[in-house]
Amino acid sequence: MRTYRLRHDPGSPPLSPTIDYGAALNESQMKAVETLEGPVLVVAGAGTGKTRTLVYRVARLVDRGIPPEQILLLTFTRRAAEEMLRRASALIDGRCDRVQGGTFHSVAYLILRKYGQLLGYPPAFTIMDRSDAEDVIQLLRGRLGLSDKEKRFPRKTTLADMLSKSVNRQEPLESTLNREYPHFFHYLDDLVRLQEEYTSFKREKALLDYDDLLVQLTELLSRHEDVRERLSQRYRYILVDEYQDTNKIQSAIIRLLAFHHDNVMVVGDDAQSIYSFRGANFRNIMDFPQHFPGTRIIPLEENYRSTPAILEFTNAVIEGAREKYTKHLFSRKPHGERPALVQTREEREQSRFVCQKVLELREEGVPLGDMAVLFRSSFHSFDLEIELGHRSIPFVKRGGLQFIETSHVKDTMAHLRVLLNPADSVSWHRILQLIEGIGPRHCLAITDRIQQTPEDPVSSLRSYPAPTRSRAGLSRLCDLLSDLWRNSSPPSELLSLLLYYYEPILQEKFDNFPKRARDLEHLVAMSQRYRTLEAFLADVALEPPTESVSGMTPEDQDDEKLILSTIHSAKGLEWHTVFILWAVDGKFPSPHSLHREEDLEEERRLMYVASTRASRNLFILFPLHMYDHAFGHTLAQPSVFLRELPSDLVDFWTTQDDDSSIL
Repeated sequence: MRTYRLRHDPGSPPLSPTIDYGAALNESQMKAVETLEGPVLVVAGAGTGKTRTLVYRVARLVDRGIPPEQILLLTFTRRAAEEMLRRASALIDGRCDRVQGGTFHSVAYLILRKYGQLLGYPPAFTIMDRSDAEDVIQLLRGRLGLSDKEKRFPRKTTLADMLSKSVNRQEPLESTLNREYPHFFHYLDDLVRLQEEYTSFKREKALLDYDDLLVQLTELLSRHEDVRERLSQRYRYILVDEYQDTNKIQSAIIRLLAFHHDNVMVVGDDAQSIYSFRGANFRNIMDFPQHFPGTRIIPLEENYRSTPAILEFTNAVIEGAREKYTKHLFSRKPHGERPALVQTREEREQSRFVCQKVLELREEGVPLGDMAVLFRSSFHSFDLEIELGHRSIPFVKRGGLQFIETSHVKDTMAHLRVLLNPADSVSWHRILQLIEGIGPRHCLAITDRIQQTPEDPVSSLRSYPAPTRSRAGLSRLCDLLSDLWRNSSPPSELLSLLLYYYEPILQEKFDNFPKRARDLEHLVAMSQRYRTLEAFLADVALEPPTESVSGMTPEDQDDEKLILSTIHSAKGLEWHTVFILWAVDGKFPSPHSLHREEDLEEERRLMYVASTRASRNLFILFPLHMYDHAFGHTLAQPSVFLRELPSDLVDFWTTQDDDSSIL
C-alpha cells in the first residue's frame, strides 16, 4: 500500500533563520530567544516586552527545525496562548499552529483523557465547573447534617473556596482556615469531614473539578514513570508565561514534564507576584534555579512603557523587598516629570484633587481612557465615585463589586430610606426579611399595615401579630427605628447607630462578614461629607456608583471614560496617567498585612505593580485623616513604602482649598 503524506504548509521548512532577530530584539531579549537548550529563567520587569520574547522564542525554535509538536507553551488563558502562536505564525509560517499551546488545565485534561485509566478514571470522566462543584458540596453538606447547625455553617460558595485554596496551596485545610477564615475555625472537624466526603464522592462518580485536573495529572506523572518518560520525550521544549503566578502543583507539573531534558524556559517577574489569595506561590519563581540546577537567569530591564523618572521611583520601591532578583529597569525615553506624592487633609480632598487634575489633563489633550485611578480595595474609591458624579466625569470601574450593588450596603441604605419615606414598601420588604421568620407573606401584611398609618410605622410594627420566633427581631427593629427617628444627628452618626444593630445580621448573613464590615465602615466615612440624610441618600440615588455610569457623558466627550480599577485587575495594563489612592498604612498596605512579613512583602509588590502602570504621570495620594470604626477619626501615616524612599525621587504636593482652586 502506498502512503501519500499530507503537508501542513507548502514548501520545505526553512532550516536557516528567516527573521532578522537582532534587529527585532534588544540584547537581553535576544539571549532569551537564542538560549534553546537547558533551563532558562527570564526575569521580565514590567513593560520590558516579555510577550514579544516568548513569541520570538517559539518562532526561533521552529525556525531551527524543532518539530512544532515537540514545543509546549503554557499560559494562564487560552486567548493568550492563541495570540502568541498567531503572532509567531505571522513571523514565519503556519508551522507554529502545530505548537501545543494552552492553559495548565486544558493540557491536563488532554493528557488525562488519554492516560486517566491508569488512575482508575474512565475515558468518559466528567469535568465539573465551579457551579457543579458547589452543588455537589451543597448536597454533601445536607447529607452530613451540616445544614442543621445552631450557628450558621458556611455557604457552598465559601466552602468551595476553602477546599480549592487548600488544594492549590498544598496545605492542610486547618492552615487555610487559620489564615483566611478564622471566624469558621470552630467548624474545623466538620469541614475536614466534608472535604473527605467530597473527595470520595468525586472518585465514586468519576467526577473531576478544576483542581483535580492538576492534582491527578501530578499523580499520573509521579506514579507512572513510562508515561512521564513518554510525555517528556514528546514535549522537548517547554515555555511557561507568568511563572510568578503558578501554584505549587503547577510548578511540580513542570518539573515532571521536563524529567527527560530540562529544556524549560519560564518567564515572569518576582516583583509582580500579587495573587497569593488565588494560591499563587512566590517561592516558585525564587526557587526555580534550585529546582533546575544550571539555570541561566536572563533579566529583561529595558522598559518600553514609562519615563525614567517613574522607573527610578519604581526601582526604589522594589529595592526594599526582602527577597528579589536584582534588576534595574531603565528607559530611553525623555526623563519626564517626577512622581508626585500628594498630601490631602481628608478623603474628600483626595477625591476633589483627582477630579480636578483629570479635567485639567483632559483639557491638555489626554483622553479620559488614558487615565486610571488605582486602589488596593474596591471600597477605597466609593467617595471618589460620588465626586465624579458631581463633576459629570464618566467612568468605568473594574475589579470588585460596586458598593451600591452589594447586599450589605443595600440592606443598610434601605433602613435609612424608610426614615425619610415610611411609604417606601421596597425598602421595608428588604429590611423586614432580615428578621428570622419574616418571609414574603408577612412582609406584604406588615407593609400594608404601615401604609394605613404611615405617620407612625413603629406602632404598626409593634402591634403586628408576628410569629413567636420573629417577635424579638421585630422588637429590636422597632427600638432602632425609634432611636433613629428621634435623632437629628448627621448621616454618619445615624449610620454608626444602624451598624451596631446590623452587625449580628451581617455575621449571620455573610461568610465574609469581616471584609463587608470594613466596607460599611468606609460608608460611614464617606457619609461624613453630608450634613443631612436627605442629601446623602439623594446623591447615592441620583449618581449611583456603578460599573458603567451612563447618562453622564457631555456631548463633546464621545464615549470616553476614566478607568477606576483595583490594582489586581490592572496588572498587565498601562495608562498615560495613573492616580493611586489611599497610600497610607492601614489602607495600602492593608491592615492585616502589617502583622505578617510575607503579606507586607506582597503589598510592596502591589505598590510596584500599581506604579509601573503609568507611562507619563504618576500621582500617589495620602490623606492625613481617615475614619476607623473602632477609634473614630485618626491621624493617618503615609505608606511605609513611601516613607523609606529617597526624597529626591518624588515631588511633594499639598492641596490648598481656595476660591481660585489653586493646588
